[in-house]
Amino acid sequence: MDDKTLVSRFLRDGFVKLEGAVAPRVAADCARLLWRETGCDPDDPSTWTQPVHWVGDMAQGPFAAAPNSPELHRAYDLLVGAGRWERRYSLGSFPLRFPHEEEPDDAGWHIEGGYLPEGESWYFTNLRSRGRALLMLFLFSEVGDQDAPTRIRVGSHLDVPKVLEKYGEEGASGLTLSPEITAASDHRPVVLATGSPGDVFLCHPFLVHAAQPHHGTRPRFLAQPPLMPATPYELERADGAYSPVETAIRQGLGREAAGHSASQE
Repeated sequence: MDDKTLVSRFLRDGFVKLEGAVAPRVAADCARLLWRETGCDPDDPSTWTQPVHWVGDMAQGPFAAAPNSPELHRAYDLLVGAGRWERRYSLGSFPLRFPHEEEPDDAGWHIEGGYLPEGESWYFTNLRSRGRALLMLFLFSEVGDQDAPTRIRVGSHLDVPKVLEKYGEEGASGLTLSPEITAASDHRPVVLATGSPGDVFLCHPFLVHAAQPHHGTRPRFLAQPPLMPATPYELERADGAYSPVETAIRQGLGREAAGHSASQE
């Protein structure tokens, strides 16, 4: 995908899918280490006793390598801005979903928070997406339509800024925002984050998405880490050098025409 197409799709849809952005051997090593953490046997479904295994703190070599491929670095620069993001050397927590008769109740529409104010138990988000430059989905297994793929409301990143605007710099918690952003983006079409090991979805931090139960036959291994900002997003830049993430927020607020990206001129 050329740079212009990548940026235009991101602005329009709120995400781009980069196929094979993680090398096959790295993706396979990540999957092997994740299986070890679950304590399950990949060849024996009788050992898959839970619908979701949460695995965290994985910082072995493959997990440090996965988010640092040249293709991903190029995309981070294009979407967030060169020098405006921090390198990752791990992939955070992993919600590993297994085929199971029990369906977990965790499939609501939401956006990810970026910071936890003192005394709060839910992560907050504000209009400048404090604490989160991108949402990223790293696939480490084959993910088909029945394999609990993440659901994505296409273009919903443009609906969220108006919701967040009234909460100011303080922002609001996911608990507060979820009903509002669900209603605001209800008209959007839904696509599924399907793909193969090594595929990566780079998503606007305001993209509305949801989990779903697993109705397939093979476990779904996925990481959903943030790309962290090196500098805060700005919505009023004197030089007009807005990143595509900032441009999309401005479009959602009605400050900029759709299809325009100042950083690409």
